[in-house]
Amino acid sequence: MPHDRSALGAFLRSRRDSLTPAQAGIEPFPGARRVPGLRKEELALLAGVSPDYYSRLEQGRQANVSDSVLDALARALCLDDVERAHLADLANPVPGVRRRGTPEQRPDPSLLRVMTALEHVPVLLLGRRGEVLAGNALLTAVLGRALSPGTSFTRFLLQDPVARARIVNWVDFAEWAVAALRRETSRLPGDRALEALVTELRRDPQVDAWWRDHRIRDFVPARKQIDHPRAGRLSFQVELLIAPHDPHQRMVVYTVQPDSETAGLLPLLAAWGVEADAASQ
Repeated sequence: MPHDRSALGAFLRSRRDSLTPAQAGIEPFPGARRVPGLRKEELALLAGVSPDYYSRLEQGRQANVSDSVLDALARALCLDDVERAHLADLANPVPGVRRRGTPEQRPDPSLLRVMTALEHVPVLLLGRRGEVLAGNALLTAVLGRALSPGTSFTRFLLQDPVARARIVNWVDFAEWAVAALRRETSRLPGDRALEALVTELRRDPQVDAWWRDHRIRDFVPARKQIDHPRAGRLSFQVELLIAPHDPHQRMVVYTVQPDSETAGLLPLLAAWGVEADAASQ
């Protein structure tokens, strides 16, 4: 059965629309412009393919796409490494039948041992689709929710009012989560649980707008500001560790500067405990 090329075409169109001729390093073709970014003909010229061939790509009518063409398109569109990987996954999805789900993930033992050693800071272990595999008590105290295994952290972040209230720079993390979720759809083609989650989340107009933007993000260290009801403002640098044998398991660590105010407050949060934190809401 031929691959569904609609996602590939939509991604190419979105990146073409976002890139102006000046940014691409070319003079615009003459005539009135009806698109915000590059014309199809301009991108085809930059990539060294015919306009008809490129049109077939965007329309989902091109059955096969060579690696050399993908490389040329990535260069022409000024894609970063994450976007290049996404483009390749869309062009050459992993073969297989559509599935209702994937085998249950079990937390990587080595990451669990690291989590135990990091009990002095909030730590979260995520699996496919942003599902929680494990988390420690400080994470619950900081975020205000007990995220048990199997819980969708993506759903918590985008739908739970506690997340919006506590995460001061919520928009930054919410937009990143949507971009990361889109990246995962090309890594797990045909995963019906993932497709259902995306459909659910897109009922929110803001999430839907982020989704239609077609931005792709991978994790980068980021500053997260928390407005805690008892401890006040907390500041973390969020870092990521990936399981060596399972790239779909990611440990999220909320690090702090050793002499910072937040570092001094974390032992108090641990002493107050989850029950005290819940009672303060």
